[in-house]
Amino acid sequence: MRKMDEMEMFITLQAVKWSWFYIVMFLCAWTIHDYLQQGVFNTPAFFLLITQNLIYLGINQFLKWKLSKDEK
Repeated sequence: MRKMDEMEMFITLQAVKWSWFYIVMFLCAWTIHDYLQQGVFNTPAFFLLITQNLIYLGINQFLKWKLSKDEK
């Protein structure tokens, strides 16, 4: 397996970004729809929405901290 060049890396990161955005919007719509129809949150969809964003934010902050620590 060879290492990706900058263009391939950019394309891959854009695809990941847009697929993540789609999942977030889909889960939000699903949670709101179930709340309006049944009056309760759809627990699996809401749990997945919250936990995936917590994991994303946590990893993002960790990598920023780690990379800034290495520059010093």
